[in-house]
Amino acid sequence: MSLINKVLECIKRPEYILFWLDNKRIITLDDEKYIKLLYELKVKKKLNLENPQTFNEKLQWLKLYDRNPEHMKMVDKYEVKKYVSSIIGEEYIIPTLGIYEKFDDIDFEKLPNQFVIKCTHDSASTIVCKDKNKFDYKMAKNKINRCLKRNYFYQGREWPYKDVKPRIIIEKYMENTDGTAIDDYKFYCFDGKSNYVMICRERDTGNPKFYYYNREWEFQRDMSWDAKKLTEIEIAKISKPKDLEKMFEIAETLSKNIKFVRTDLYYINNKIYFGELTFFPLAGIDTTRTKECDEILNNLLSLDVNHKSL
Repeated sequence: MSLINKVLECIKRPEYILFWLDNKRIITLDDEKYIKLLYELKVKKKLNLENPQTFNEKLQWLKLYDRNPEHMKMVDKYEVKKYVSSIIGEEYIIPTLGIYEKFDDIDFEKLPNQFVIKCTHDSASTIVCKDKNKFDYKMAKNKINRCLKRNYFYQGREWPYKDVKPRIIIEKYMENTDGTAIDDYKFYCFDGKSNYVMICRERDTGNPKFYYYNREWEFQRDMSWDAKKLTEIEIAKISKPKDLEKMFEIAETLSKNIKFVRTDLYYINNKIYFGELTFFPLAGIDTTRTKECDEILNNLLSLDVNHKSL
């Protein structure tokens, strides 16, 4: 969005000015007010917290009333590795090459030619290095330093991120030996049970595709908003992982006693790896989800709205 368009948008919707002032910590909106404003601006509907009727609305309710301190380490990209390995074993963890508080502390000479660098306390800070000789260190430093200064909580009021320590984590670069792209398997888990997985493909192209399957590996066309026109031949090209049932079992184990969490796993060279735990996909303001998908996920998430804590 251009600067002129941003100015015009602020004139039409002065709420954006409030968000800017809040994110700059010039003013502080209470969480409920901020969430209601954000929801109305992004979803174009008033938020119903008294009787949430959609999956997005229920996620907003959970932001305010499901504040389990355990969730803080579950969103920390470094601490969650220790948490997950203590439950399912270290063999499912992508190796960590280093953990740092400042970009200038990183000794790139000691790193392998390929690696992944990102912040531990946010989302979308990931940078992939496939060749150190071509790596843009200046771009990486600017991006990482900018992200280190940001408290991700204030962007969408996702409570678990509020007090996560900003650090830099460097991980081993993972790839399939056959040259195929790595798929991201996102398991939707409700009270420790999962019946649906969303597969993210072609992420490296900048135009990712999202396909839903049930536990029996049946393609859920109505849930997959950008896949309604896929032919049966194209669907057949999406192969079922040999260890799909094991992946569902791991997702359920990691989501035990949690109202809702999306458990992300990778399947690389016929081996399962943990990705991350996500409590509020797209901050609970996903407007791309199909009506059918929202109805299914909404019905799976049961809340007792009369009790303001879980």
